[in-house]
Amino acid sequence: MTEFYFTGNDLIEMGIKPGPEFGVILKELNSALQNTKDADEGTADQILADILDNYKAKAAASEARRTARMMLMLTRDEAVSVIYNIIPQSEDEVANVDSVRDTMEQLVLTPTVVGAAVMPDACPAGSIPVGGVAGAKNAIHPGWHSADICCSMFATNFGSADPKAILDAMQAATHFGPGGRDRANEATMPVELRDALNSGNPFFADKRLQDRARSHLMTQGDGNHFAFVGRSEATGDTWLITHHGSRGFGALLYKAGMEVAERFRKELCPALDKGHAFIPYDTDEGRDYWAALQVAREWTKTNHSMLHDAVASATGATAGYQRWNEHNFVFKDGDVFWHAKGATPIHNGFLPDTDGVQIVPLNMSQPILFVKGTRHAGNLGFAPHGAGRNYSRTQHKRRMSGETDADIFARETQGIDARFWCGTIDISELPSAYKDADQVQAQMAQFDLAAVVDRIQPYGAIMAGDWEKDAPWRRR
Repeated sequence: MTEFYFTGNDLIEMGIKPGPEFGVILKELNSALQNTKDADEGTADQILADILDNYKAKAAASEARRTARMMLMLTRDEAVSVIYNIIPQSEDEVANVDSVRDTMEQLVLTPTVVGAAVMPDACPAGSIPVGGVAGAKNAIHPGWHSADICCSMFATNFGSADPKAILDAMQAATHFGPGGRDRANEATMPVELRDALNSGNPFFADKRLQDRARSHLMTQGDGNHFAFVGRSEATGDTWLITHHGSRGFGALLYKAGMEVAERFRKELCPALDKGHAFIPYDTDEGRDYWAALQVAREWTKTNHSMLHDAVASATGATAGYQRWNEHNFVFKDGDVFWHAKGATPIHNGFLPDTDGVQIVPLNMSQPILFVKGTRHAGNLGFAPHGAGRNYSRTQHKRRMSGETDADIFARETQGIDARFWCGTIDISELPSAYKDADQVQAQMAQFDLAAVVDRIQPYGAIMAGDWEKDAPWRRR
């Protein structure tokens, strides 16, 4: 007896377009065909017809959603204007702001955008500048929150504790530089976080991502990440404040998000620049990516908290009041997703765990600000995330080439206990590498972005340092 089965050509003749589900429908039909060999012809035909009709209905619904998204791409009631909360004060800043303006004016051509703003700490950084804010309707743009997902600030009040003891304990507890902790010294991940990473979210499928989430726990990375100890101007209490993101775990999540966004870009808006690619929220991929971002947020908050707990344990000091906020993230407000690349959210509705006061650092020799603000049309719910830069790290080093690193370090860190964890000075993270802190604060007040409620005056800070200077690949 001859055994019949459907082929791909049969499906095409039945009006099924080749696509991701082509193999699934083919398998389902052939399975049903074999299971109905002994049924009467009418019953068998009806079962096969039901399978085909169900698939076609799903395909039609998917096409309708795609058409609706395409219409979004093609229609806009009016052009989106960028709100600029920045006034350049020097030639360097004029060039900087011109570059930021060029980037933002391109960004708002993206059809999903419904609002955009620039903060006083703005500087160019790819498809969206540092200090850039962009709201997108029903879409998440991974390139707009950057690879350093959930870069954030976490502060603990240690009351009357000795600042030096807190800084010493932090230096022993933390890990700066590339990579993570070796297996013997890895931190124990909380069960709830481990379960979230093993939840089956497709964005967590990469084994490397799982490995990074484990080995990078209780590490801080490099660049402008730091641990800062200082005293409250208002109370005299000692505070420990840390700055870092989701490390290699977040970087791999970002990579996965960009790959999915690129697939949608090719389908929905191929003329769009790759850096502005997005994932529609009303898709399985969009909902999964949003859920994955929340896990990255929890991982990062946990990372901060575990470091602060280690300091408390080592010193015997009591970890008192704590607060935190992120500044490289996406904030959902109804059907609008606000992307903040280096901008601090001051709208309480953006943050499920805020007390209404947010944290804004400046540089290691300046106080860290505790600020409070109200959302309005000018700030869109955001404030600066720091002092920002007027030129790159490399440019800054070139400008300082007439002096030794030691001389620059001594002059710029006078009066504070400044440390580089790897043991080598990185002048690109010293105060002169950043914008004028007083100017940033003045413009924050001028544009009513947020008000300062306390200043944590610096005792000292730890940063990664120039760990690449003596790296093996740089040695002859």
